[in-house]
Amino acid sequence: MTNITFNCPECNSLLEVDASGAGRQVNCPQCSKLVWIPIATPRVALAAPPPVPPTAQPKTPAGAIWSLVLGILGLICFGPLAAIPAVICGHITLGRIKRSGGELTGNGMALAGLITGYVGIALMLIWLPMMAAIAIPSFVKARNESQKNCCINNLRMMNAAKEQTALEQAWPIDKPIVKGSPEMQSVLGYLISHQLPACPAGGTYGLNAVGRPPTCNIPQHELPSP
Repeated sequence: MTNITFNCPECNSLLEVDASGAGRQVNCPQCSKLVWIPIATPRVALAAPPPVPPTAQPKTPAGAIWSLVLGILGLICFGPLAAIPAVICGHITLGRIKRSGGELTGNGMALAGLITGYVGIALMLIWLPMMAAIAIPSFVKARNESQKNCCINNLRMMNAAKEQTALEQAWPIDKPIVKGSPEMQSVLGYLISHQLPACPAGGTYGLNAVGRPPTCNIPQHELPSP
C-alpha cells in the first residue's frame, strides 16, 4: 500500500505514514502531539468536457437578395416599378438583421439594393420631366395635325355637296347660300345626318357662295388650292 503524506495540524511538520494507519491517531515526532492520520481518498479521473457544438453560421434573409435584384432591375428597365419595392425590402431587411443579434447577415446586399433603389427613383424623377418636355409638344403637334386633316376632309365633303347641288339646280356662280335658306337645306341633303359636320378643333364652318370653297374660322384649316 502507498504512504499517506500530510501536515501536522499543531506544528505544520510534514508527516508520512503507512496507509494502513488511516483514521488512527499517532504522536507527531516533532511536537509529540496526537494527530489524526487522514483517510486517503482515491483520485477520481476528471471526465473530459463535452465538445462545444459548432457555432451556427448566420443566414442571409431572402429580403436582402430581393432588394438587390429589384434595385438592379429598377436601374435597367422597370424604373420605379422595381425601385420602390427594392427600397422597401432594403429597409425591412436591414431592420431584421439589426434585431437578429448576429443570426442574420447580408447587410451589404440589403444596403446595395437600398442604394440602387433610391438611385432608380432619382433617375426617374429626372428623366420623367425631360421625357414629358419632349413628348408633350410632339403629342400636341400630332393632335393638331390630326384635327386639321379631319377638318379638311369635312370641307371637301361640304364642297362636293354644294357643287353637286349647284350642278343639279343650275345655280349661277356666286349664288349666296345663307344659313337657314332653301339653298342651304338642299346642300344639307347630300351630307350625313343632313347637317354640317363639326370641326374637331371647335371651329365654325361657312358654306360660302357657289364657286367659293367652304371655310373654317381656324387658321390653316382650309382646302388646298386646286
